[in-house]
Amino acid sequence: MIQDSPSVNLQNDLQPQALSSFAVGPSSDEPSCRFCGSGNLRLFLDLGMSPLCESFVPRDNLNSMEPFYPLQASVCGDCFLVQVPAIVSGQEIFGGDYAYFSSYSDSWLEHAADYVDMIAERLMLSERSQVVEIASNDGYLLKNFVAKGIPCLGIEPARNVAGAAMKQGVPTLTEFFGARAARQLSTLGTRADLLIGNNVLAHVPDLNDFVAGLKILLSDDGTINMEFPHLLRLVEGNQFDTIYQEHYCYFSLLAAQRVFAKHGLTIFDVQELPTHGGSLRIFARHVEYNREPATQAVSGLLDREIAGGYRQLDTYFRFADRVAETKRKLLEFLIQAKRAGKHIAGYGAPGKGNTLLNYCGIRQDFIDFTVDRNPYKHGNFLPGTHIPIFPPEKIAEAKPDYVLILPWNLREEIAEQLAYVRDWGGRLVVAIPELTILD
Repeated sequence: MIQDSPSVNLQNDLQPQALSSFAVGPSSDEPSCRFCGSGNLRLFLDLGMSPLCESFVPRDNLNSMEPFYPLQASVCGDCFLVQVPAIVSGQEIFGGDYAYFSSYSDSWLEHAADYVDMIAERLMLSERSQVVEIASNDGYLLKNFVAKGIPCLGIEPARNVAGAAMKQGVPTLTEFFGARAARQLSTLGTRADLLIGNNVLAHVPDLNDFVAGLKILLSDDGTINMEFPHLLRLVEGNQFDTIYQEHYCYFSLLAAQRVFAKHGLTIFDVQELPTHGGSLRIFARHVEYNREPATQAVSGLLDREIAGGYRQLDTYFRFADRVAETKRKLLEFLIQAKRAGKHIAGYGAPGKGNTLLNYCGIRQDFIDFTVDRNPYKHGNFLPGTHIPIFPPEKIAEAKPDYVLILPWNLREEIAEQLAYVRDWGGRLVVAIPELTILD
């Protein structure tokens, strides 16, 4: 719970200007592991050149130069952390307006609400508790704590999505998080009884600085919850399209345990989740305040990862062969469909979709357009491929023969929304983990 300290009014005392000296953690393109510093990085997957996956192109900029960057995944032969080079800084990706809003997925909103109900009961959170979420986006999760009367604070670097959170009544600081930020918050009297980070751990160029900040901001008997896509599921599910410049790291539990241990934190429980194609939710606390052994879920998953070869380089090299075959199968399908005179549309404009389309070289010669529920993207064009983005109603207007679902992790939710496509004989298609035409 909150320690005895001067009371702090989060909405008044912790204004963004009070923390204006926060800085983005340093990034480096040196060929060394961003966690352990080893030079034993082994490149295992080359997805070619790709633009930033959320850098949607306005119509007026279609003829302007667009930056592309190498998209390559390596694994550290010492700590087995999978990572992409930090060629692009976090400030450039997240420091201005950001196109991703969490609230446009119904299933993700439900996931967040269920989590808040569970964790509030498990930790017996009350009006005397303090919850902090890092990379809180548009307040999709913290608004549930607000509704329960549990004090909370969001930390979100993107101005536009932070503004959306504040409009929902969620106290939010527009800042990057790291050790310096954590020290300033702690000095101002804020320490977290529950410290949350959903899908942020992978987005951090300076991993050690970030986790050191978690240690500083966490109250003595506090709990950390971090959710991130599980490397095991990424490899076994052929989810290579979740690799893009915004994701600097990809975690097994083996790697995450080592990272947290270095900074005096212990992972004492883990839950396997279906979100984002298969994620982990880890529970961590201070080593010095740890009062009980880790659960069987932790030891069991660690054993599965070791048995699955996630401490063996060959496991990663074999993955690249499957990725190349996925590209060939998707292109074969699209070529055959276009030669048969079929029209193809996309559904969604997610980061993963932009990795897939740019890696496969798919443009309007194959996909006429895509649609998305996020109005922020309407009227723009996908980065690299320049496929136009429309509101979802465009599907019913154009009546395409096939709709390629790009956010395949939401295939059930989207298939239900697109049930009307069968009215004109249209079919839904996903490319990950295998090319499938849905019934």
